Amino acid sequence: MLCARHVCLRRIAGGEWAEQMAFWRFVGNPCVTVERLIEGWSDQTRRAAAGRHVLAIQDTSEVKFSTTPKDRRGLGKIKKGNAHGVLLHAMLAVDADTGSCLGLVAGQVWTRGEKNETPHAQRILADKESHRWVSTAEQGRDVLHQARRITVVNDREGDFYAHWVRTPADNVELLSRVMHDHRLMEGGTLRKAAGHVPFCAKAVIELPHRVDRDARKAHLSLRFGAVSLKRPQHTPDKDLPPSVPLNFVEVIELHPPTGAKPVHWLLLTTHRITSTSDAWQIVAWYKLRWLIEQLFRSLKSQGLQIEDSQLRSADRLEKLVAIAAKAATIVIQLVQARHAPDPLPASFAFSPEEIEVIDALAKSLQGKTELQKNPHPANTLPWAAWVIAKLGGWSGYASHKPPGPITFHNGLARFQNLVEGWALRNV
Repeated sequence: MLCARHVCLRRIAGGEWAEQMAFWRFVGNPCVTVERLIEGWSDQTRRAAAGRHVLAIQDTSEVKFSTTPKDRRGLGKIKKGNAHGVLLHAMLAVDADTGSCLGLVAGQVWTRGEKNETPHAQRILADKESHRWVSTAEQGRDVLHQARRITVVNDREGDFYAHWVRTPADNVELLSRVMHDHRLMEGGTLRKAAGHVPFCAKAVIELPHRVDRDARKAHLSLRFGAVSLKRPQHTPDKDLPPSVPLNFVEVIELHPPTGAKPVHWLLLTTHRITSTSDAWQIVAWYKLRWLIEQLFRSLKSQGLQIEDSQLRSADRLEKLVAIAAKAATIVIQLVQARHAPDPLPASFAFSPEEIEVIDALAKSLQGKTELQKNPHPANTLPWAAWVIAKLGGWSGYASHKPPGPITFHNGLARFQNLVEGWALRNV
């Protein structure tokens, strides 16, 4: 998938019928399950997380597949309207100090079945789709148990009372953007309480480019404080405590550029906040949540084109999504590797045979001057990424535009051919 920049099994097989049959048999094999594929996500992440403060960033993406009224391919509804597909909920491990992507941690892939007739408000958490936020955090806690500290980071959908109660542990913190205007034990609501706190600091942050927004600077005003959320009045989960103490940080772009949507984040966290530097640190950690959005884009139109798959059944499509999520993560790691302050081993993305090829290429792709040489330590991911980027058409000069996902996909396509040729050299 990485080398073909697509999930089409025919294209991955390169026209080889035996290869196509092998891929089809693999995704059709009942012993190959989504759960086992997801377990494999974290093989390298466990080692990479040891001793670090890890941001365990989780979110959900809807993957739409083409269907007709007569052929839904076993897929349930997603989004609004008549779209059908699968849902991917993933947790990505990111180093809190450097922003380096350490790999996938845990998650779920599923398609919706029949609609649950019990009203949402009357169902316990275990019977709701929102339970995935808590269950994935539990899986993440097991995978990342060697980490020095874990901060689970959610977008707005992960902001609900039971999550605030059940996820935090001795070395597990929780950070989420606010969706609900929670009632407080001291009276009133969260948004009203935050609105009464004066702003205490200002800063300028860089907003990365997104599909719906150009990269730009944002002038933010900040305030923070402590609150105690009150248990929802009509929750069916009767084991929840009457309150949970949390801290909030609110940042607002009071004077955005003309036509730009202002930045406004109201964040809740279990982290202790005693100073403005603590509060800005919470904002900086939440900013790294954009990496999981990048993962989803790499999976879809800007990368592997997962939504173009023509596999005919929902169970095979679910497996394909689970495999593609791993591939998309490796692309992110390669893109990041060009400026990684703490290089990961090349073995996190490449096999021993592939590393042997990279070593041979590293020598031939270097120029005569120091500026044209691979500046990274051998057998690290940045060292390998330099080689793949060069194969993809990057000049190699640090002063030139850095390679992006498309450059790495192009480089990997050439690399695949070279690996195959290398394997045949003694035949």
